[in-house]
Amino acid sequence: MSNPIGKKIREIREAEGMSRSEFESLTGIPEGTQKLYETGRRTNIGSETLTKITRHERFKKYTMWLMNDDTDEVSGQIAPALSPSGQESTSFRLKGKAAG
Repeated sequence: MSNPIGKKIREIREAEGMSRSEFESLTGIPEGTQKLYETGRRTNIGSETLTKITRHERFKKYTMWLMNDDTDEVSGQIAPALSPSGQESTSFRLKGKAAG
């Protein structure tokens, strides 16, 4: 069975250049559980798991994409494809433009 959220979790982890062990150390999601999600063997990913990912400072930039396939580069909400190095800053400076 396909698991689009599990696939997205894997894409985020890989875009950040992280092993499952490193991802676990930041999110608290066990390596084995990640593997089950990523391979589609577990499809019921609860809100607590999603919150562990999206509330971590390093992964906040993926929240919109993870939850609803949207991005907003101006506000720092990107997809892994837009983050080839995974390590860039999530803050943006607006050059000469007023916010609002």
